[in-house]
Amino acid sequence: MTTKVLQYFILGLFGFFSILSCDQKENYSVQIVPDWDGARAIYLSEIKKTIKGIDSLATIDAQDPNAKAIFKNTRIAFKKAEPYASYLNPPVGHRVNGPALPIYKEDNGKTLHPVGFQKIEESIYDGGTQNSQYQGELKTTKGLLLNLQKNIEKRALNPQRYFIATHQQLFRIMSFSITGFDTPVSHLGILESGISLENLRDTYNISLKEIIESKDPDLSKTFLQQIQQAVSYIKEQSDFATFDRYTFIQQHFTPITKSWLRIRQASNLWSPVTNQPFNYNAPTFFQTDAYNASYFMPNTNQNQTPAQIALGKKLFNDVKLSANETMSCATCHIPEKGYADARKVSISNKGQLLKRNTPTLLNTIFQQNFFWDGRSSTIIDQVSSVFLNKDEFNSGVHQFSNKILGDPAYQDLFTEAYGGISTRNTDVIKAISSYVATLNGFNSKFDKNMRDDERSFTRIEKKGLNLFMGKALCATCHFVPLTNGTVPPFFSETEREVIGVPATSANEELDDDLGYYPTFEEEKHRGMFKTPTVRNASLTAPYMHNGVYSTLDEVLDFYNKGGGAGLGFDLPHQTLPFDELELSQEEIEALIAFLKTLDDTNVENNS
Repeated sequence: MTTKVLQYFILGLFGFFSILSCDQKENYSVQIVPDWDGARAIYLSEIKKTIKGIDSLATIDAQDPNAKAIFKNTRIAFKKAEPYASYLNPPVGHRVNGPALPIYKEDNGKTLHPVGFQKIEESIYDGGTQNSQYQGELKTTKGLLLNLQKNIEKRALNPQRYFIATHQQLFRIMSFSITGFDTPVSHLGILESGISLENLRDTYNISLKEIIESKDPDLSKTFLQQIQQAVSYIKEQSDFATFDRYTFIQQHFTPITKSWLRIRQASNLWSPVTNQPFNYNAPTFFQTDAYNASYFMPNTNQNQTPAQIALGKKLFNDVKLSANETMSCATCHIPEKGYADARKVSISNKGQLLKRNTPTLLNTIFQQNFFWDGRSSTIIDQVSSVFLNKDEFNSGVHQFSNKILGDPAYQDLFTEAYGGISTRNTDVIKAISSYVATLNGFNSKFDKNMRDDERSFTRIEKKGLNLFMGKALCATCHFVPLTNGTVPPFFSETEREVIGVPATSANEELDDDLGYYPTFEEEKHRGMFKTPTVRNASLTAPYMHNGVYSTLDEVLDFYNKGGGAGLGFDLPHQTLPFDELELSQEEIEALIAFLKTLDDTNVENNS
């Protein structure tokens, strides 16, 4: 082979391999790997700053002029660490940043004294705390924070953990930060909402930004712009009393959650989960399907089928379930009356007045305690108790009643739902529970506005929403958007409160119902009741556990005066603030206007 021919041959080979290399580049693009270690380093750095802040507070008195500034910066550091720290250890994370209330341990009967940021906040801003007690609060809180630090150090960040932790922190912004729940004395929560969003931006930039920009650069740009606009809005509207939560949620927060869903989908790093309270494919927290009802169901009744629900609906309306065939579930939970009964108190199977008001069943599945006193921990237990109660069904739960099989349709329904006719009432109770779990309405005027399907709130409704989530403190117990006492973002507990409900609307004496007290005979539980939802409140009068108030005006007047303690009752364990809210009549009317936007009883179509 001549030299020139050899040269051409070599050039030809070089060209062939060059073409092959180009083809390979087209078919095998370089995979971008998010820097999860870098994002975790942010969380770790901030939890260390938090601990240093606690150490700094320990060197000065609670009333030192510098204490508030140090406290503020310490909280800012914690809010940046909180997403991952609290995701990894929810109980400890919640105790660090939970309400300044004692915790009763049901397993051993011991009471844990309040610690964490909210208790430290009280000591610094309100004063009156002995230095030894204050130092104890700081020491215990530091121990909890060191626990969170170890968790972050030991457990690597990955896509699944990052997406869930971020989802939870976004929920905290809406339910805790802008409502004042996080910082009830200092009202730093509005500022901290912006801090949480900036931290999301920083962790996104170091982890996901490059991969999202490679797939959808406009989405990444829009998301970062939305965060910047939201943070700017917060800085311009940082006053707790005047912050416009309606505008913030609808025009800033909702667009961010919608973009975050698109980012998660575009990343292609997410594996679907079904064991969480959220539907992660819902673009906002106000969608009709934003919450996973199965999460709140006991393990014995997971993944309900349409056949089981249809059977449960028929059973719900059947009086033959009760011993004397006079009472069904629908006797007290009337669909046309918001699944309540419009009576002051319930009626027994013999037509006698009982002690407590009939609560609505709408959205009832989204809680961890049932009945007014919260004595049942699952909906299965709640329905079973109705069967056992001598004043209600009085028919037992073990022996299956053949009376209902007089209707041939039941044989087909049971066979389709459970593969045959049971000899016990277990399947009956499961079926009824399955049906009740579908009675959920999240398509109210409020929901439509918050997810920005429409912008139809009137001026007075906007004012009412801002009062509900601000000055009136309603949302610090009735957490938005469920508006019940089930504590987000883990939804593992439903709060009970001592508020001092009177015996009559004259507000002259305390009601004698002991509430949760008989369960453990603990004094702090005397007169304690579960926090219910206020969705559909305008349709489900009368109000309170004893039906004492006929109108929402009366209810709001009670809270405006500081609850039972504000009325002068002796309530050493009242969990409601004693102070008057100082709401004007115009503000009360605005609150009522807002509450009416929560109405949605069209549950058959929503399910």
